Amino acid sequence: MRERTGRRRRGGAAAAAIEAGPPKSPQQAQRRVRNPYRPIEILADDALDRIHDASITILEEIGVDFLSGEAREIAKTNGADVREGSERVRFDRALVMELIAKAPERVRLHARNPDHDLELGGDALAFCMVASTPNCSDLEGGRRRGNFKDYQDFLRLSQQLNICHLNGGYPVEPIDLPPSTRHLDALHALATLTDKPFHAYSLGRERIRDGIEIARIARGVDAQTLAREPSLFTIINTNSPLKLDIPMALGIIEMARAGQIVVITPFTLSGAMAPVTLAGALAQQNAEALAGIAFAQMVRPGAPCLYGGFTSNVDMKSGAPAFGTPEYTRAAQISGQLARRYRLPFRSSNVNASNAPDAQAAYESEMAVWGAVMGGCNMMMHALGWIEGGLCASFEKVIMDAEILQMIAEYLQPIEVSEATLGLDAIRDVGPGGHFFGTAHTLARYESAFYAPMLSDWRNFETWAEAGSVDATRRAHALYKQHLAEYEAPPMAAERREALDAFVAKRREEGGAPAD
Repeated sequence: MRERTGRRRRGGAAAAAIEAGPPKSPQQAQRRVRNPYRPIEILADDALDRIHDASITILEEIGVDFLSGEAREIAKTNGADVREGSERVRFDRALVMELIAKAPERVRLHARNPDHDLELGGDALAFCMVASTPNCSDLEGGRRRGNFKDYQDFLRLSQQLNICHLNGGYPVEPIDLPPSTRHLDALHALATLTDKPFHAYSLGRERIRDGIEIARIARGVDAQTLAREPSLFTIINTNSPLKLDIPMALGIIEMARAGQIVVITPFTLSGAMAPVTLAGALAQQNAEALAGIAFAQMVRPGAPCLYGGFTSNVDMKSGAPAFGTPEYTRAAQISGQLARRYRLPFRSSNVNASNAPDAQAAYESEMAVWGAVMGGCNMMMHALGWIEGGLCASFEKVIMDAEILQMIAEYLQPIEVSEATLGLDAIRDVGPGGHFFGTAHTLARYESAFYAPMLSDWRNFETWAEAGSVDATRRAHALYKQHLAEYEAPPMAAERREALDAFVAKRREEGGAPAD
């Protein structure tokens, strides 16, 4: 043991980054992630059938309140049970199954840079930057309210990090911008500081229409091409239990009409806005998701939709949401089973309830990530940077999550079993009691044989202590700063940039969108 702990060994790429400051921040090359493994199906078919049947019973007998009169009229015209003077919408089971069958099993989300186009569905897996937090933090500046400068820096990180495939909303809300025109500045930044796919919020008709137009201009295509090639997505959160509010309904209407992607995601917290039992919470989640997806198909048959799962539990002592729990992980895996039952792409999340980018944040995130991955997730929202149950985006947690996701992506790589990789000749050459460091088999492969970390430090204690005892959070801080220093804005054709600037200026002059 003394010989082992006393030897000096080199650390990972992150250690070199701290000591020597390499010319480029360490990370894995850009790749499209695919999950070759069979999803874990923790419910037997008969149990899944019972959840499905309970969901259909909810839609038939209880129904969902559609607060938008326009949405109720669309639902009534397309066969739903809508009664005069009531906001309640009920769906016959045959109607539900007929409608959701129209949604595509796979969809391609187009970026302004085709290298960043994403497939959603099947075995494809995409990781989103954190979204929708009111606060942000780092070690240097502490916790602070969302602002446009930090918002832009999160976007720059999303562009820099190869493992981040798209932006799932505003990483932090730029509260210092006027509410009526905030979406114009935020979407303009998404379209210019990155060339990856992005999201627009369904907060009223004007905002989502502006998002659709900004996505169209950024890609340089006409409306017909945009409808054929979805280039924007929106998250639709039902107002659990069993309500679809007016902004969300209008978001479904506008996005479906334009042929853009709608991700229906009920926010069902077991014990608060859903039954305290996991089976009951999932039955309610499923009912709300199916209602939203069916409604999107009423608006436009074939409208691309994702099935979103966001069921977790609350702390029954305080009522606070809990994330990255065993209940959350199982709910993600069962949600994946339900999505596959309906032949729909599946959205899940990387979440935790820690108040800092610490060990709790890491182990709860690992639980959430594995639940999503082994549940067959296609789009992982909040994959990089989420802490505080979604109340804060952490710059250091972005880097910590990037390491987790890179390791996941490497884990999902297929293992080659061949004459060359079995290495029998090397085993013969070394024989009993030798070592493999100098064999031709090792020398031909050592540079790429194993995963190279961006953040982990693999040096022994003495070497690490001599270098300043820099822990993972401090290393993550240095790496995020280094990425920002290396950032270069992706090029955009001059005519597109001029058209985009002109549209945003015009809409700003018109007053943007209602601030209420």
